[in-house]
Amino acid sequence: MKTIYRTICAICVICGLTACSDFLEEQVPQATLTQDEVKNPEYIDNVLISAYAGLVSIEDMNASFSLWNYDTRSDDAYVGGSDFSDGEPFHRLEKGVGILTTDWPFSSIWTRFYNYLSRVSLSIDILASADQENATIQQRTAEMKFLRAYGHFQLKRLFKKIPFVNKPNMQEEDYNNLSNTEYTNDEGWQQIINDLEDAYAVLPEAQTEKGRPTKAACAAFLAKVYLYKAYRQDDASSNQVTAINEADLQKVVDYTNPAIYTKAGYGLEPDMHNNFRPEEQYENGKESLWAIQYSRNDGTVYGNLNFSYRLIVPCIPKVHDSGCDFYKPSHNLVSAYRTNSDGLPMLDTYADEEYTVGSPQTVDPRLFVTVGVPGTPYMFNPSFMIAESNAWSRSGGTFGYFVSLKQNVDPALTDSYLYLCDSQWASSMNRIVLRYADVLLMRAEAQAQLGQTSEAIALVNQVRDRAAGMATNSIVSNYPNKYGVHYAVGKYNGNYSKDEAMKIIKMERRLELAMESERFFDLVRWGDAATVLNKYYSTESEKMNFLNGSQFTANKNEYLPVPFEQMAASNGHYTQNCGQW
Repeated sequence: MKTIYRTICAICVICGLTACSDFLEEQVPQATLTQDEVKNPEYIDNVLISAYAGLVSIEDMNASFSLWNYDTRSDDAYVGGSDFSDGEPFHRLEKGVGILTTDWPFSSIWTRFYNYLSRVSLSIDILASADQENATIQQRTAEMKFLRAYGHFQLKRLFKKIPFVNKPNMQEEDYNNLSNTEYTNDEGWQQIINDLEDAYAVLPEAQTEKGRPTKAACAAFLAKVYLYKAYRQDDASSNQVTAINEADLQKVVDYTNPAIYTKAGYGLEPDMHNNFRPEEQYENGKESLWAIQYSRNDGTVYGNLNFSYRLIVPCIPKVHDSGCDFYKPSHNLVSAYRTNSDGLPMLDTYADEEYTVGSPQTVDPRLFVTVGVPGTPYMFNPSFMIAESNAWSRSGGTFGYFVSLKQNVDPALTDSYLYLCDSQWASSMNRIVLRYADVLLMRAEAQAQLGQTSEAIALVNQVRDRAAGMATNSIVSNYPNKYGVHYAVGKYNGNYSKDEAMKIIKMERRLELAMESERFFDLVRWGDAATVLNKYYSTESEKMNFLNGSQFTANKNEYLPVPFEQMAASNGHYTQNCGQW
């Protein structure tokens, strides 16, 4: 398994590796550290720079650690681009047909994550050789275990059957003999939990340096992994949810206890869009539990900019070298924001009509901070009014005219937060991995599944209260006057069964977290993917002809195949996922 063998040992002991957050930007190249210095707490952060930097430097526009490329399998978004030859494997993945184990994106994302995990694993080994009584060493070890959990979590969501790089002092022979079935599915989630629980016991409530995980961030991550683990998929011959484990759900409730977050100052922003702004006063705000820190002006050629989103920049008239126009919001997603006379989502009928700006239909204001809709300004700047024209579409309208907003930056901020690098755009805006709204909705889901539906709906209403407030206090509060839109957001009142509460929560997760690479993975863990997506293909293909012939195959398409290249290099230690790949 040489493709994931760590070859960066020498790199990790060099001071001044590429930085990815405030505390890393202060590092100045000096010299190679000796083995004794590596173990010295005074120098230890120089060793760990490589692991943190990997969050930025190893990902790629076709292999984003955010996994946006793979959320295009959901009903939230289309792949987009210029045509079907543009990122062809992703288009086949979106339609669910013609997917090959040799498709290049799969081995790329696999290899990049394992290169990242290799750095983290080596850092943990170096820390283990230092003074274990030293508080700094203990805290940095906890941070590395958090980072290791992140890499394994993302890989497991993608591939299900993965090898775990979590044993001490692994050598090349150990890597070459790793198995991706050493653990059952349930045991695999537990491996990630073990790292996080170790980290939770040590991490502080607050960090003086941005980018380092806190106790609250670790609690949120634990809740997320326990929520995935709760939906058991341990039948090796299928990807079906066979049971929902109440003990795991109770762990979700425990780790989403509001006291963990409120005493550390976390909460909801008044405007959801504040979470997706590049300006310093908004980054690392009270809703951001843990974010990947991007930067510019740190002494390197392009800085530590986010190049993994550069494909998502749309075509923008009047902007030189405008974008590649990928990750296009779907008609189905836009329609999901329509509301009824009570200001509530149309849970069963939202897709019956399309939404257009200027129509009398009422919508949730979160639509306009998530999706750029024709008739409204791109990135809230009236100089760039989105229109149904080829000037706003690389595909001539094949993939529609909606554009994603959460990853993008106002072109007016070019050279301050947005940069043109080798004819492609990149920004210094952070990417939030864990935010407080998700914590509330995870808690709501766990409580609903445990039969505590009143408490669950109250949490949903907290999120909806913020959405309602955005009608009068947000970056889009002037849209009714300027563009003729109509807002209506109400709260749920009444008694709901478990099934009714879960339907409400599933929709609320979609509305709140749309275009944040959560939707497809939510559908898989709930066991809803085949039902929801085949219905989506049937209705959406009436508007978007390119979806004709799409088919989601249950017990196959929930996960990517283990890449052919990795299977071939595994010395026979890997087993392919179910589905006759």
